[in-house]
Amino acid sequence: MVARNFLEIDNNILYPRIDIAGNKTGITGMEFPIFNYLIYLCSEIFGYQHWYGRLINLICSSLGLWFFFGLVKRYFGDKTALFSTIILAVSIWFQFSRKIMPDTFSMSLIIAGLYFASNYLEHRVKKAKHLALLLFFALTCIGTLSKLPSAYLLVVLTLFIFNQSYPTKEKIILCIAAFVAVIPAMVWYFYWVPNLVEQFGFWHFFMGKDLSTGFSEIAQNLNLTLKRFYESALKYIAFAAFLFGLIQSILKKNKALLAVFSLCFVAFLLVVFKAGFTFYHHNYYIIPFVPVMALLAGYGVSHLPKPKVSTAILTLIVLEGVINQAQDFSIKNNHEELLNLEEQLDQFSTKSDLFLINSGEYPTPMYFAHRKGWVDFNDKIADAAYIAELKSKGLSHILILKKAFGTNLELASYTLVENNETFALYRVD
Repeated sequence: MVARNFLEIDNNILYPRIDIAGNKTGITGMEFPIFNYLIYLCSEIFGYQHWYGRLINLICSSLGLWFFFGLVKRYFGDKTALFSTIILAVSIWFQFSRKIMPDTFSMSLIIAGLYFASNYLEHRVKKAKHLALLLFFALTCIGTLSKLPSAYLLVVLTLFIFNQSYPTKEKIILCIAAFVAVIPAMVWYFYWVPNLVEQFGFWHFFMGKDLSTGFSEIAQNLNLTLKRFYESALKYIAFAAFLFGLIQSILKKNKALLAVFSLCFVAFLLVVFKAGFTFYHHNYYIIPFVPVMALLAGYGVSHLPKPKVSTAILTLIVLEGVINQAQDFSIKNNHEELLNLEEQLDQFSTKSDLFLINSGEYPTPMYFAHRKGWVDFNDKIADAAYIAELKSKGLSHILILKKAFGTNLELASYTLVENNETFALYRVD
């Protein structure tokens, strides 16, 4: 939606706009839209197609797996790296690396940034060090801008800083680079986003809540919160491997692994408490912590007593992970109608008409309708006073999607323009 508006209306990256802001401009605060802008740039070259976003994310998230493997291999060995990467690949990462959402995209950039931070400290060739530092800075900056919670993983830099084998000067330079790299994200999220909301009058982006409120919400819904770790992030066998890896790291006194886990877990708790209800309400909020869980799980599987047992467990984890995401391989029958929505609506209205669609909190139908307006729930749409208010703001049509958001809602007060098995279209006269 944002990418298409860059193409059709205004390509200023500082002013992202969505289509569900009613009669407003649609400009609003959101994650820094670098991901959306890449879709827009591809569209300028090849013509617009929404699936570019899936391909861009898949490429970036696959590279993220590659850098994750390289980073783990450097500090924990080949076998742990291989097993951990496979487990990460079939975790929730598998699902969201193919979605037009910035979560795995952002995490991949942060992981790649940490890889080059390691290169900067490990390499002795000056040119290679300078390039590694530059890549660390750029990837960290873009990754943090794309999704602020991903930045929590930078806490791993603490282990580099306290490693006495690295020169003090280089560690100071790395710290300065990291500090400067996150400044643009701080400016965007804590200055520019509120400014856009105030200036254009539409609130869309979730900025979190105070820690005490978030902690209270998490404490009252602990079971749902824990499910994000053992059901969303990794399924049951993989989660058992994670617990086994954690126990093994304690028994074997693997200080490096325990330090990574402890630092990341404490830092990620701040993300959890800051999100509160939103954390257990949306499964993708667990994504930033999944690489850490995959690392422990891979370590656990690699330390099983027999190679055949390790291979068998890893195979089960892969099967479990892929089967768990099987629903993502096809479009739901009741949503297929959305693909041709724009073409059908063009017969009865223009793209300048303001629409109200009964998709609740989901903006997807508005995107496929290629219209602007509002989305809301059926009970709200049945409220005549609410419709009168929207009419005063320019509402011209109400679209009731029967199959996708099944309802027997009939709006006798408005002119029925089209009624078929998939939708009913009303004109608000």
